[in-house]
Amino acid sequence: MATLAGILVVVGSLGLPATAQPGPSTTTGTDIAIGPAETQASRTDAGNVLPVVLDAQVADDGDHARFVVEVSDPFRMRLFTLAGPDRIVIDMPEVLWRLDRPPRPSGGGLIRSYRYGLFRAGNSRLVIDLNRPATAAEPLVVPPSHGKGYRIVIDLEPVSQPKFRELAGWPSDLKRREQAAVRQSDSRTASYGHGSAGRRVVVIDPGHGGIDSGTVGIDGFMEKDLVLDEALRLQAELTKRRYTVRLTRDTDVYVPLQERVSIARALDADLFISLHADSNPDTSVSGASVYTLSESGSDREAAALARKENQSDVIAGVDLSAESTPVASILIGLAQRDTLNRSSRFAQSAVASLSHTTDILAREPHRSAAFVVLKAPDVPAVLIEMGYLSNPHDCARARTSGWRDGIASAIADAVDRQFEVNSARAAANKQAAE
Repeated sequence: MATLAGILVVVGSLGLPATAQPGPSTTTGTDIAIGPAETQASRTDAGNVLPVVLDAQVADDGDHARFVVEVSDPFRMRLFTLAGPDRIVIDMPEVLWRLDRPPRPSGGGLIRSYRYGLFRAGNSRLVIDLNRPATAAEPLVVPPSHGKGYRIVIDLEPVSQPKFRELAGWPSDLKRREQAAVRQSDSRTASYGHGSAGRRVVVIDPGHGGIDSGTVGIDGFMEKDLVLDEALRLQAELTKRRYTVRLTRDTDVYVPLQERVSIARALDADLFISLHADSNPDTSVSGASVYTLSESGSDREAAALARKENQSDVIAGVDLSAESTPVASILIGLAQRDTLNRSSRFAQSAVASLSHTTDILAREPHRSAAFVVLKAPDVPAVLIEMGYLSNPHDCARARTSGWRDGIASAIADAVDRQFEVNSARAAANKQAAE
């Protein structure tokens, strides 16, 4: 991580003051226009030209912080703050992220961490998580020079909590955009239809994505990348076995938790499988585990994990006030008893199947907690934590193709057994009724 003084000197040498002059507070949503058009942007597969984020530098001495982002081409950005948790959001059009192992903050200053990525199609976002309330001065833009692109310089200063909360909030135009995006998502989900006649429908949910990286492994390996690759492998395996398979996301984009559940319900899915990879302060903890829904949870550790995963929308910067909340209001008592029983049967089968392929969490590998993505009342659902990226052994093998193929095959075997059992039970019930 560069020192604050170092970044100040570099910026000063490019025509800016050696100490940036704070501009007006940008907590209510400031437009940032970056320079005249250039020709350095990259083309997507569809032929669209997108700006490229080339580099990031962060410096933080505890009393002041500076965040510098280098971009190839001009675009407009919005900067605003949100409370609970306290964070600075930089909203922008879709960009290509080309940061090679960007520097991470120490975590001990104003900036706790930051994350970036695609938020929705056509919309990227960078979120700076704060240790203490802070305000961002009006960003300074350095024009291209000395082989560098445009640089956006954002200075952070401490502010009192009451003042931060007074200034924080969604800009009204972005709030309207979020509400429109939710309505569009609901419409798109409602049009999914059902699977092929006679085929079971399995929805696979790669957790996190886009701006929400999820767990970051001890070697920088991101959970969102692992689970997407695993979901694609599982989709291929189940398709070979003649299931109709849908993914909640098939690219590195964030999908709100409620939308993931809505997709499964709109498809009238027979099974919903959410894929994740865990972390633990104790790096010796390892192994896979499978979760089903419970409002009470199997233990405090499971409840803590559910709280963390359920914060995913907040981490990504979703405006929760713009969304309807039927999923959040569903209590376990309203769920069909048979749905919970089928979820539990699949979880037990998945644990048994995975034990032949990978290590299983030594203590209670079948667990329960109140995960939002498991709360559809009419779709059997499980959340599979494939291992701990905080554990060196789990993290190393998660990078191997053989291990990932083995996980996909093991889960597919459990899916086969689940529907064989269900078919047998249905036949027995029909015979008893006759």
